[in-house]
Order: sequence, then structure tokens, then C-alpha cells
Amino acid sequence: MKTSWKNDPFYNRIFKLVLPIVIQNLLSAAVSSADVIMLNYVGQSSISAVSLASQYANVLFMVFYGLGTGATMLCAQYYGKGDMRAIQVIEGIALRFSLSFSLLFAGLALLVPEGMMLIFTNDPELISIGASYLRFMSVSYLCWGITEVYLAVLRSIGKVMISTAMNLLAFSLNILLNAVFIFGLFGAPKLGAQGVAIATSLSRLAELAACFVVSFFSRDIKLRFRYLFIRNKILFSDFVRLSLPALGNDIIWSVAFSVYSVIIGHLGTDAVAANSFVVVVRNFGTILCFGMASAGGILLGNVIGENKLEEARTGARKLMKLTVITGAIGGVIILAAMPLVLSYADLTDQAMHYLKYMLLINTYYVMGAAVNTTLIAGVFRAGGDSRFGFVCDAVDMWLYAVPLGLLAAFVLKLPVMWVYFLLCTDEFAKWPWVIRHYRSGRWLNNITRENLFEPADQ
Repeated sequence: MKTSWKNDPFYNRIFKLVLPIVIQNLLSAAVSSADVIMLNYVGQSSISAVSLASQYANVLFMVFYGLGTGATMLCAQYYGKGDMRAIQVIEGIALRFSLSFSLLFAGLALLVPEGMMLIFTNDPELISIGASYLRFMSVSYLCWGITEVYLAVLRSIGKVMISTAMNLLAFSLNILLNAVFIFGLFGAPKLGAQGVAIATSLSRLAELAACFVVSFFSRDIKLRFRYLFIRNKILFSDFVRLSLPALGNDIIWSVAFSVYSVIIGHLGTDAVAANSFVVVVRNFGTILCFGMASAGGILLGNVIGENKLEEARTGARKLMKLTVITGAIGGVIILAAMPLVLSYADLTDQAMHYLKYMLLINTYYVMGAAVNTTLIAGVFRAGGDSRFGFVCDAVDMWLYAVPLGLLAAFVLKLPVMWVYFLLCTDEFAKWPWVIRHYRSGRWLNNITRENLFEPADQ
């Protein structure tokens, strides 16, 4: 088996892509965990408030992820075809959408942060801390909308090491500034939750500046705002047709997860604090399998753009085998992390009880998430099929999981752990649909076009 994996071109190419993407995901998870670890010294209220306020960043991330993967769907196939001009146009289209969302969220965070916090909690202390955090986060939202699109385009053409370097820069600076502003190092004031937001915004500014430096020296993919104004009706139509279902898929999924937080938020601060640690640990557990999904989507997209459809079908089967393995590894990682997390967390006895059993539930939950993410966000989107995921998650999350959670928490008034367990059945409920669609092969399509830049299409 080892010999066949070593000599297989698909495995060789995917492992070269996976490592940098896993490092990026690891850095992203490390930033979130650093926030929780450092705020643990400030107090449980700060952890809870930042956890709730961060739900908006989670939603915005999924917006950018949806736009980025939508752009990747097209860019990866056009790169396989060798059409760099089309990639520039797609980058401009994606930037127009991402900047619109960035401005909306930044404006709300700056002007009505208290109203944003009221959605998640009615605790005055949490609202005050969270509102202060959101105001300072508004700057990071603007920078994020630009960098995520540019880095997604770079990844789509295989330049994952560059985006990894950008994430490393942002991570290092964020950790350093977190320590400075939370603990008041080097004469800086102790700002607590505010300090986390300031550190994040400054690191995002630095990351954006670094992207412009990379763009200046790049020979093919540039970060240029003039791309925003390039018009191409065919590519815009394709982007809307293919990307908006992906965007809608990620938004309804992330908003549903935010509703999970709303449900947990109304079950008490102990449940919120425990879930804050669980989210961090789960993020580490899913790093490898989500990285495999991203790498597989890029590689399959390039192959499909070359019109090698049977090779793509075979590659998808190999990707699924890797996903099952990485999902199992993710569960083991969470299980192995439990003693460390339980010994470190400084929470109430009730919150510690919740934390223990929430972590146990997530040891198997990651397998469901791994398979669905690889197929929906990786394999299906590589073949230009984003609509299935949108419909599947809309039904699963909003007709099954969210109503079930609301019913369990507020009507039946079940214990906290039963509510959490029921919320964590969502990934397994959609397995039959997702696997059936994968086996049908209807997701496999070459979405590139000829004669894109005729005079009539400018």
C-alpha cells in the first residue's frame, strides 16, 4: 500500500497541496485558541463575550470562504485550461462581492455593536464586553474581505505556500499583540477583550500590506483594484450561477451554527464558556480533514479544467479514502487533547462537566463533518456543482437541526447535554443524500468556456 501511494501522481500532488493548507488552518485555529487561552486569565465573562461576538466573524468567514471557493471553482479549471485573463476577471468579480459584505459588517460593528450582541445574549456584562470588542473588529472585517479573495485565487493555481506565509505573518503578529494588549506588556494598557480585537485588526492590516507586496513581485496573479471594474457578462453570469449557491450554502450553514450558539447562549454562561473551549479543540481536530477537502477541490478542479474527467472521477475516490482516515485522526486528536484541556480550563464545576462531555461528543462528530465537507465543499464544487450543497444544507440545518435544537431547549427544556447532543446529529442526518449524490457522478462537469473575450463580451 505504501508503495502504491508513493508512486501515485494523485497522492503526490495532493500531499504537496495539503501540507501548506493544513498549516494555514492550524495557524487560524491557533489564533482562536490563543484568544481563549489568554482571556482565560482575564475571566470567564470575557471568554464568553468574545466567543459570542466572534460568531459574526464566523459568519463573515463563511461568506468569504463561499466567495473564495466559488472563485476557486472557476479559477482552478481555467488555470488547468491555461486562461490567466479569465482568472483576473474572476478575481475582480469576487472582490466586488466580498467588499460589499465587508462594508456591511464593518458598519454594523462600528455603529450598532450592542444590538448585534443582543441577538446572542441578554446578559448586560457580556453585551458591554462584546460591543467593545466588535467596534475594534470593524477594521479587520474590511481587510479580511480583500485578503481572503486574493489568497483563494493564489491557492486555486497551486501557490499555497504564499498564502501560508501570509497566514504565518498574521498569526505571529496577532499572538504578539494579543499578549501586549491583554496583559499590558511594554507599557501598553491592559485592555482585555478590547485588546484581542485591536490585535486582530492590526494583524489583518499587516497581512493586507503583505499581500500587496506579494502582488507587486508576482508575474501572473496580481492584487489590483482595477480588476473590480473589468466587465465580462459570461464570466459574471457563471460566477453568479456557480458561486452564489456556494456562498448561500456557507451562509446558511454558518448562520445555523450561530443559531446553535444562540441556543447554547440562552442555556447559561456555563454552557457558553464550555462551548468556547470545545470550538477551539474541534477546530484543531478538523484541520487535517478540511485541508484535505480544500486541496482535493483545487487538484480535481485543475484536472477537470484539462478535460480529464475519468481521471477526476478516480481522484475523487482516492480523496474519499483519505478523508475517512483524516476524520478518524481528527477524533483521536480531540480525545488526546481532553486531559490537557480539562486540566487547563479555569471554569466552574458545572462548566467543566459540560466541557468533558461536549468534547467526547466531538470525537465522533468530526467524522461526519469531514465526509460532508470533502464531498460538498471539495469534490462537488470542483466539478461546478454548488447547488446540491446549498439545497442539502438548507434542508438539513433549517428543517431538521435548528428546529430540533429550539424544540429541545425551549419547549421540552431538556438538560444542556441532551440539547448539545441533538444539535450534533446534523452532519450524520445528511450522509445518505450526500453519498448518494457522489455515487451518481452528476457533480462532474467541465465549466470552462471558449471565446470569452470577443469584443461583444467586453
